Amino acid sequence: MEHKENGRFPGERLSPTNEPLKPPENPLQYLRRDCTLSTIFFGDPTPMLIGYVRVSKSDGSQTLAPQRDALLAAGVEPDRIYEDLASGRHDARPGLLACLRALQPGNTLVLWKLDRLGRDLKHLVNTAEDLRVRGVGLKVLTGAGAQIDTTTANGRLAFGIFAAFAEFERELIAERTQAGLAAARARGRMGGRPRKMDRATLTMAMSAMSDPKSNAAEVARRLGITTTTLYSYVNGDGSPKAAGTAILTNTSTCNKPAAPP
Repeated sequence: MEHKENGRFPGERLSPTNEPLKPPENPLQYLRRDCTLSTIFFGDPTPMLIGYVRVSKSDGSQTLAPQRDALLAAGVEPDRIYEDLASGRHDARPGLLACLRALQPGNTLVLWKLDRLGRDLKHLVNTAEDLRVRGVGLKVLTGAGAQIDTTTANGRLAFGIFAAFAEFERELIAERTQAGLAAARARGRMGGRPRKMDRATLTMAMSAMSDPKSNAAEVARRLGITTTTLYSYVNGDGSPKAAGTAILTNTSTCNKPAAPP
C-alpha cells in the first residue's frame, strides 16, 4: 500500500490500483428534511385516510360525485373510498360494514357530512365511540359536524358535546317511557304481550291435568298454548300456581256485583 503526499496530511492511502479509497456513503443523507428518527424506526406518522360516501336513492336522482370530490380534495385515495346507495335508516349498508372492517388503529375515517354515517344520534355516538376504542379517528368535512375531528383536541371536545346531547336524549326517552307505563298501570292496563291464559283456558287446563293419565304436551296442544305456559299456571296435579291463582282471583273480583249504594 503506497502513500501520496498532499497539502494537509503526510499522505493518503491508495488502493492497489493507485486510486484513493472513498469512504462509504451515508444512506441517511438522501432522506427528506422532514424525516425523523421516529419515522425511520416507526414508520410514517401521517394517518391513513379512509373515506365513506352515501346517497339515499339508487335511481340516479342522487349522485355520489360531490361527496367523492370533497374526500379526494381532503387527501383520501380513490381506492380507499367506500360507498352505499341506500337509506341510512332502513336499508342494509354493505359499504359501511366493509369500511368499518377495513379500518385499522391509527386510520382516520373521513365523511362528507355527519349524517352519512349514523342512522340516528344514538347510532352515530355508539359508532364513533367504537372507533375511538379501536384507535380510529373521525373527521367530518362539512355540515353541522364540520367541527368534529377526533384526531385533534378541539374536535374531541365538539364530539363530546354531541355525545352529551345524545345521552340527554336517551334519558328523556327512558323517562317518558316509564311515565307512560306508570300511567297505564294506574288505569288498569299492563304492558307486554297479551296473555294466552284466561279463566276459561285455565279451568280446562286444571281439569285436564288433574287426570293422572293426562299428558302435559297433549293438553297444551289442545288448548293452543305451549307446555311452558301451561306449567307457568298449573301444577302437574292440576292445582293452580300463583299465576293461575291470580287469574282466578282477579276474574272473581271483576265478576263480583257492585255493592248497592
